[in-house]
Amino acid sequence: MAKATISVIEALRKTAANLQNKAPYQWGHMGSCNCGNLAQVVTNLDKAAIHREAMRRHGDWNEQLFDYCPQSGLPFDHIIDTMLEFGFTRADLAHLEKLSDEHILANLPQGKQYLRHNKSEDVIKYLNSWANLLENQLVSGMVIDKSLFEPVAILV
Repeated sequence: MAKATISVIEALRKTAANLQNKAPYQWGHMGSCNCGNLAQVVTNLDKAAIHREAMRRHGDWNEQLFDYCPQSGLPFDHIIDTMLEFGFTRADLAHLEKLSDEHILANLPQGKQYLRHNKSEDVIKYLNSWANLLENQLVSGMVIDKSLFEPVAILV
């Protein structure tokens, strides 16, 4: 699973907010699908640039993630490199495209675990559930120095 970092959580929430605010969404378009919308946030590339680079090879996100080679020098592999360096894994991205990570789905409210991978409103639910899960992991791993809360001497 992606690293539980503030920047990863913010990227997930920003992608969800963009979709909520009617960012272009088209599941069959490499730059405006589930991964494409997240890639826009992480790489600061627009949907057209992401799609153009993806079309240099065949296949959707899942196929290109399977064929990914960090030494290829291919522009789309550089986009994937950027997303991996940011904190996501190849499995995360493959699951995002199909909305299929069981931990993220289990984190949704009871009875809401069935999502359609090609509906933006379901992508928004998935992204927010993922961000909540990572946020909980981040908070649970924090160690708070209790001495910061002890009273200090008051000068009179």
